[in-house]
Amino acid sequence: MEWINLIIGFFIANVLGYGGGPASIPLMYREIVTNHEWTTPVEFSNILALGNALPGPIATKIAAFVGYDVGGWVGSIVALAATIIPSAAALILLLNVLQRHRQSSVVKGMTLLVQPVIAIMMLLLTWQMAESSVESIGIIQSLIIAAFAFWAMQFRKIHPAIVIVVAFAYGGLVIPHLNVL
Repeated sequence: MEWINLIIGFFIANVLGYGGGPASIPLMYREIVTNHEWTTPVEFSNILALGNALPGPIATKIAAFVGYDVGGWVGSIVALAATIIPSAAALILLLNVLQRHRQSSVVKGMTLLVQPVIAIMMLLLTWQMAESSVESIGIIQSLIIAAFAFWAMQFRKIHPAIVIVVAFAYGGLVIPHLNVL
């Protein structure tokens, strides 16, 4: 039964995740954490952070991990198939349609007006992850880490994977000694 839930959960998150990985992450969060409770908000944050540090599309890495956690190797394959096959098929079909109608005001309007929706979805996910962080390590540590990450990526142009590794190291080496967990 969990295999069917994996198919449905990842199918929904990835078919409706217009805009790629970042747009599908809030939908995956909803399916993985809220609807099916396969993982906790903190665990999802860890999966997302580690997935961003590794090469390749984030949606497939999340699907592989959660699928394996839920149903072993078969669960991993099922979740990956539910993530990849619908998107690949839709891409082939829709690309042909969009190429034929790329100058259409309807097509332009559809692609432009969905962007604010994706931005709000990302904002809501950010808020949920920030709440989880504050609950786990406190507001001071959360703000320090967030400010450092912002500074490092925005002003120093440090790759996000390096910032994530530094955050993992800080969380493993410093946070336990501060007695905030």
